[in-house]
Amino acid sequence: MGFLTTAAPAPERTGTRTGTATDSSEWPVSRRYAWVVFALSFALLLSDYMSRQVLNAVFPMLKADWLLSDARLGSLSGIVALMVGLLTFPLSLLADRWGRVRSLVIAATMWSLATLGCAVAAGYGQMFIGRLFVGIGEAAYGSVGIAVVLSVFPRTLRATLSGAFIAGGAFGSVLGISIGGAVAQAYGWRWAFGVMGVLGLVLAGVYAVVVTEKRLAPRSDPSRDRAAGTDTHDRLRVLLPRLFSSVSVVSAYVGSGLQLFIAGALIAWLPSYFNRYYEMPTAKAGATAGLFALMIGIGMVAGGIASDRFSRRDPIRTWSVAICCSVGSLVLLMTAFRLPAGPVQLLVLALGALLCAGTAGPGAAMVANLTPAAIAATAFATLTLAQSLLGLAPGPAVTGMLADRFGLLGALGLVPLVAIAATAAFLIGRRRYARDLHRLAAPAATAQTQGPEASS
Repeated sequence: MGFLTTAAPAPERTGTRTGTATDSSEWPVSRRYAWVVFALSFALLLSDYMSRQVLNAVFPMLKADWLLSDARLGSLSGIVALMVGLLTFPLSLLADRWGRVRSLVIAATMWSLATLGCAVAAGYGQMFIGRLFVGIGEAAYGSVGIAVVLSVFPRTLRATLSGAFIAGGAFGSVLGISIGGAVAQAYGWRWAFGVMGVLGLVLAGVYAVVVTEKRLAPRSDPSRDRAAGTDTHDRLRVLLPRLFSSVSVVSAYVGSGLQLFIAGALIAWLPSYFNRYYEMPTAKAGATAGLFALMIGIGMVAGGIASDRFSRRDPIRTWSVAICCSVGSLVLLMTAFRLPAGPVQLLVLALGALLCAGTAGPGAAMVANLTPAAIAATAFATLTLAQSLLGLAPGPAVTGMLADRFGLLGALGLVPLVAIAATAAFLIGRRRYARDLHRLAAPAATAQTQGPEASS
């Protein structure tokens, strides 16, 4: 998921022995086992984000021990998001071929071993390689993990479970920054990475024993799945060009990606900000930054809820919600980093953090509305790519480069300006949305009209 990967629902399977489609309220496996799968998958998701975000808590220690510039520190955070963005789609396709459970176990083992490698890194180069493999391991977890969970629950619970996974990313970030900071202060930064790595390996082992492909889909028909895969491949070859077929969907990709530049920068650099400008020790700085990461996660969920509520009668209001979040974060964060350190600044900063990623939900809705349902998963992978390449990857790195020149406070004061470009993209998309939506709906309406005539 970029910061929080959005996954399309798994394809529906014909689950009964007679070949008819499963009822939306039917449980493909026992309820108890389904919730066990969810709990273990959620635990691995927490481990994913804990391993990713623990680095940010120990930035001050790495800077002091290795005399690193802020640009180099930022690159250690950005490389993970870059790998996630580039590899999510191809690794998700490989997971469907190799087996989802096997792929998840391999992925969790890889990011955990890479995190342990970070614990024994002797310098920047080794740490960079370790973080690169953390990103490779985490690349497909969001999309494949939610696909596994959705496959064992009734369709009526899909929205709830997807929302829980979104929240899981935020909770994992909070735990990674908070626990990492506390462990680092007590035992040193190497132990912070070590704890996260060991936790991931333990969870991967438990997952491999408890969750199996056979138990996940005991009634599936392999020949039918292969036929469905071939059909999907043929349809994708025709429909893939429609991923970028309209100005509004490209605007949604760009606006969502640019807005997450701000969220990525805040999550990476707030521990260092509180350490430098509030003179907080590592543990307290990590715990405080963890609360702001939680605010960012809450804002993601709240933005999606607001978008659904306000756009029920008029879908174009989805764009208005995104624009309000983007403009609001610009004003609040620009104000916050110009206020003196103190309670007022923290309050304004918290409100800005709440809004800065509130475009994630509306952005996903825009993409879903503007792309054919047959390529929904590919569209979401494209959105994840845009969020990583335009936002989550460059956010920490560019902020670090700016901090070397203007100081961290000056750099964080410039970061919110990216919201201007994000707002411009959303405004362009809003202007073209109705026209592009009508153009997308026209072929489907024509097919429905001509269908009966063709059959007669």
